[in-house]
Amino acid sequence: MNEEVKLMKGNDALAMAAIRYGADGYFGYPITPQSEVLECLEAEMPWETTGMVVLQAESEVAAINMVYAGACCGKAVMTSTSSPGFSLMQEGVSFMAASEVPALLVNVQRGGPGLGTIHPSQADYFQATKGGGHGDYHLIVLAPSSVQEMADFVALGWDLAFKYRCVSLILSDGMIGQMMEKVVLPPQRPRRTEEEIRKQCPWATLGRKGMRPNNIITSLELDDDKMEANNLRFQATYREIEKNETRCELVNTDDCDYLIVAFGSQARIAMKAMELAREQGLKVGLARPITLWPFPVEQIKKAASNAKGLLVVEINAGQMIEDVKLAIESSKPVEHFGRLGGNVPTPDEVLEALNDKLINKK
Repeated sequence: MNEEVKLMKGNDALAMAAIRYGADGYFGYPITPQSEVLECLEAEMPWETTGMVVLQAESEVAAINMVYAGACCGKAVMTSTSSPGFSLMQEGVSFMAASEVPALLVNVQRGGPGLGTIHPSQADYFQATKGGGHGDYHLIVLAPSSVQEMADFVALGWDLAFKYRCVSLILSDGMIGQMMEKVVLPPQRPRRTEEEIRKQCPWATLGRKGMRPNNIITSLELDDDKMEANNLRFQATYREIEKNETRCELVNTDDCDYLIVAFGSQARIAMKAMELAREQGLKVGLARPITLWPFPVEQIKKAASNAKGLLVVEINAGQMIEDVKLAIESSKPVEHFGRLGGNVPTPDEVLEALNDKLINKK
């Protein structure tokens, strides 16, 4: 079978991948720079071909609660938003985590705080990886660095969400969402039948004809001992995810004297900076965390084992650097370089920062 290759924006590729996954529903609200996700789904009209529901909600709060309802039924449901909208969704995300229901969320980040700018940012790292809502919970966080991964991580995110009964988040940014690249679209999967959903998700609230729902799902538990037991079960699931699902791309790390750590769009820029450094005879490697949670601790630690120092590149004021420092468990220097306000650094700026902060530092 010939591959279907198209030139697409990251947001459009994600939307098409959702249809082809056999998604049951999308509930969202427009916000730049991710509005094309909803617009593409509306243009494709999958309700006429696959039966997928596409609904523009009245707000981000409404959208996340619609996702919560669909997830309680074992449906493959999703939403997408950008940074201010994701903040509005946090209560619903916490409720879903406590209810142990699978869902797929997408945050195409923009600059903040507040309404900020519509240009790219990676300043939602803390919110995504540390639990932006209340309570002790985690999301599986996937960070695409290409349009292809915007498409690929849709299936991966949902598959992991259903495997562990948790919420997956694709943490992208305005650069990846808006850029255009060639992408190989996945083949169309059929939507699951109700019988298949009952088999895969026996916990789901699907109801039975003429009777009350066969399962009641809630995040509320007034018995302290039972709530503690729930939390311990959540934590056991998170430890299982940490054990099995870390992902990281390593480039030229076997012989590197200096290691750049970057995720998402900034990994692309760091890759070019690494190539420029190698042309100058500098042994520089790159570590790209693909899962931001669970953070690839062992991979980063191994990649940094022979390095004299590390440079963490992010378009924020310094967030992932905290996890990098914890991962390497070493006194070797770990420096940060980032731009703010929607500005994106160039490879030359990254190389200059590497020289100033590590190589030529006095």
